[in-house]
Amino acid sequence: MARAESLTRDLADFLTGLHGRVDGRLLSSSVDALIDTLGCMIFGATQTWSQAAIAHALASGGEGSATVIGQAAKTSPAMAAFANGSSAHAFELDDVHEEAISHPGAVVVPAALALAEDLGASNLELTEAVVIGYEAMGRAGIAVGPATHMLAGFHSTSMSGVFGSTAAAGRLLGFDSETLNHAFGVAVSLACGTMEFASSGGMAKRIHAGRAAEAGLLAASLVANGLKGATDGLAGRYGFCNVFGTDPRTELLTDALGSRWMIDEITVKPYAACSDVHPLIQATSELRAEHQLHADRIDQIERIEAECPTKAATQNNMDGTASVMAAQYSAQFNIAAAILADPRDPATYQPDQIADPAIADLQAKVVSLRKAKEFDDTYAWKMGGRVRIFLSDGKVLERSVHGQKGSMHDPLSQEQLDAKFQSLLGASAPSDLVSTLRCHLADPLRPASQICELLTQAR
Repeated sequence: MARAESLTRDLADFLTGLHGRVDGRLLSSSVDALIDTLGCMIFGATQTWSQAAIAHALASGGEGSATVIGQAAKTSPAMAAFANGSSAHAFELDDVHEEAISHPGAVVVPAALALAEDLGASNLELTEAVVIGYEAMGRAGIAVGPATHMLAGFHSTSMSGVFGSTAAAGRLLGFDSETLNHAFGVAVSLACGTMEFASSGGMAKRIHAGRAAEAGLLAASLVANGLKGATDGLAGRYGFCNVFGTDPRTELLTDALGSRWMIDEITVKPYAACSDVHPLIQATSELRAEHQLHADRIDQIERIEAECPTKAATQNNMDGTASVMAAQYSAQFNIAAAILADPRDPATYQPDQIADPAIADLQAKVVSLRKAKEFDDTYAWKMGGRVRIFLSDGKVLERSVHGQKGSMHDPLSQEQLDAKFQSLLGASAPSDLVSTLRCHLADPLRPASQICELLTQAR
């Protein structure tokens, strides 16, 4: 009998066809993704909200073989993925696929690492799983119609993330195309997460990546044990894209497969803030450096105006002094912080810093945050923003950034990636840990579990 037409199955065919065949260039990108996400995990595991997730994971998962970063105890792969995903996403430091408006590293890497450790998988199997997971998560994210999806209130990371973790798990479990397609059909029932944190706060956003990482392992486990899923879970009449998107483009699930790779389009964050405001941070930082806008010149600033995409003007327009989360999302706060502090330093977003009256006063001078068509036209494939600083002597300082530092349009070098990793570890960690990790990952046949053993040095 002929197979029913299904874009989800077509995607599953492609992804399972990659087993043992992922190009070396993509595997190298996977290593960079692992390094960056591991640094985010180590730093994030110390945060209050991460500690809550870790406590839940250890209590719920029981004894197991999967490492929880920052802990001596191990637990089940699903609960380790939940804890480590929450830690990776804990402080707005994790990588982004701009067009999909999601954070693949914080979902895919924790899921793949936990299962690889449990199964005794090799580095090659792990890095292939990461490439495959990024591909599935990114494809789901761009196909759902990400801008309207997010403006409707869905959080893309937790919604499309479940497909990334499912695909990564499928690689490690050796799923064939039919089995992975069933797993995608189950995963659609596990997609969840809203943007309410951007409206009324709280800490729930911090666990969204962890929940997606856990859910993908759950979907894969259920199917491995015989559960069947819908056969077009992503593109069907009531599939993910059509239910959660008002302008879905389901053809993007399979368009240019094998020539366009989601892992090539990743932004690595230099700032611990929502990536939508990174162009504004960079523009302001460049103006500060060029015009020597030090603290003793702040009184000369009369007002600041900014232009950005509609999404940022809508969801990043807030008082950043209200909480850590608000500071990391607020366009106004980040413009002020780029003049008075250092957004590259996560300490800028700690409670004692965001309570600085000088930042509050300067934030209040950001009197306009307007949407601009030129930035909407390329959102979110290429992020943009413009800052104008009006001085008391009549001068207007202006800078636009279109394709911010860290994005595929202006990527960080390996040295910059490694410097970010080391900076997140703190002074007590070995200064050569990142080079040790890279050396380990360079051998495709070594067990991936040794990564977790090396990370115990960072505790």
